[in-house]
Amino acid sequence: MNVYVRELVSALAQAGVECTTYTRAARPGLPDVVQVEPGHRVVHIPAGPYDLPKEKLPTVLDEFGDAVVEHIKNESPADVLHANYWLSGLVAHRIKHELDLPFVSTFHTLARVKAEGGDMEPEWRERAEAEIISCADAICVSCTEEQRQFLRLYGQPAGKIEIIAPGVEHAFFAPGERGGARNALGLPQDAPVLLFVGRIQPLKGPDVAVRALAAMNRPDALLLVVGGASGQEGGSEMAHVQRLVTELGVEGQVRFIEPQPHHILSTYYRAADAVIVPSRSESFGLVALEASACGIPVVASAVGGLLTLVDHGDNGFLVEDRDPDLFAAYLNDILDHPDMAVSMGQRGADRARQYTWGFAAARLRRVYADLTVRELVACA
Repeated sequence: MNVYVRELVSALAQAGVECTTYTRAARPGLPDVVQVEPGHRVVHIPAGPYDLPKEKLPTVLDEFGDAVVEHIKNESPADVLHANYWLSGLVAHRIKHELDLPFVSTFHTLARVKAEGGDMEPEWRERAEAEIISCADAICVSCTEEQRQFLRLYGQPAGKIEIIAPGVEHAFFAPGERGGARNALGLPQDAPVLLFVGRIQPLKGPDVAVRALAAMNRPDALLLVVGGASGQEGGSEMAHVQRLVTELGVEGQVRFIEPQPHHILSTYYRAADAVIVPSRSESFGLVALEASACGIPVVASAVGGLLTLVDHGDNGFLVEDRDPDLFAAYLNDILDHPDMAVSMGQRGADRARQYTWGFAAARLRRVYADLTVRELVACA
């Protein structure tokens, strides 16, 4: 989500939209305002202790919202509010009524969608999302599959549903030479390399990636797990995955790598033979898109936006029910047929070129312009 907001706002700023991003100050010493680029600044809002756990963030929404309202009134007048994630949606919903501004929401994840994948959220989050949906003037989804899922679970909202597909920074994420990437990362040239990129939490399925590696029965294969523990269950999930590595006897085949700067991920993609995305749910699947942009086949769960990004048998494979044995079979197929893997990668890179942040910004700019001349949605 951080990548999404940064890249999309940057593209909006380059298109002439003056943007201010409000975010909670998460550590001491941050400047009040950072001018990221012409037309885009980030404002750090003090709200609660710096090291506040994610599950405690709802307790500081009023404090955060008060400061945002004051800044908009005195420093940065706004024409449209755009909230990313449900917590920001609650704040923007309040500000919509206080300042009479159009309100756009991008959820990224939704409680009912997560519940279908087995990740239950508190009932109060679902109530909060329903409140946001009932009053948002526009709700942005990433693809037609996410739109269908939203309508099935929530029905037609009072505001408009807008499809704003994320993009790829093609200057970073493009096909490159595998040998050079492996040299840069200190990886063997002749070993099969599989890549998992994502937060270490049950939703993202790192345990499925480890089980798939074990089921492949390739002692020379390496699995790179790039990402850190995230959320309330992150620490326990990391411990679970590490135990699983030992239990399955693949200790020498799995490398855990700290989260990397976004642009550095392209080197990891290019070093891999295949990228595995075993998420329980996924609104879009930016990792799958970035991997495809780098010309790497993707083996992904058949859920959410991944159904839009991965054409089964064309630029990768889709796996029903997150079956580790089926993941293993498709990964082995890619490794056993290098010519097929190259063709898949090329088709994936060709498809990925249609996804740009500039196009996403142009679509969103039209949404904003429309909302400024339309009657706003009244709360249900």
